[in-house]
Amino acid sequence: MSEPHPAPDPRGPASEAAPRPRLKPAQLLFEPPEAAEDPEHFFGLESMEDPGALLGRATELTLAFRAAADRATEFQAMAAAQLTDPRRFDRLPLAVVAERAEWTEDYARKMVEFGRSLLRSGSTVPPDGD
Repeated sequence: MSEPHPAPDPRGPASEAAPRPRLKPAQLLFEPPEAAEDPEHFFGLESMEDPGALLGRATELTLAFRAAADRATEFQAMAAAQLTDPRRFDRLPLAVVAERAEWTEDYARKMVEFGRSLLRSGSTVPPDGD
């Protein structure tokens, strides 16, 4: 499985210290149960005939999924940082976190550092529980 990679900040490295505004993704409509029976079904895009409307909706979905993936990556990083926190009596070794997330240890180390920076900056809310 390929490793997830946080999207680089398009504004460059200097802006990474500043909190970035949260984009509100397009509404994702839930697939009806019968859509699972049709492997070609994907949010109704296959039935759209107007290429302009298709491009618009496909772009909305692309941006929504990208924003959701970026946000999920931030939460992964924060969880990894919390799970490996040396102040926790039940902290996990980096190798265990890497295995659970299906990462290499080097990537897990980078994610832990990223998560710690997010937690320090308070730029996002940590997951419930800790």
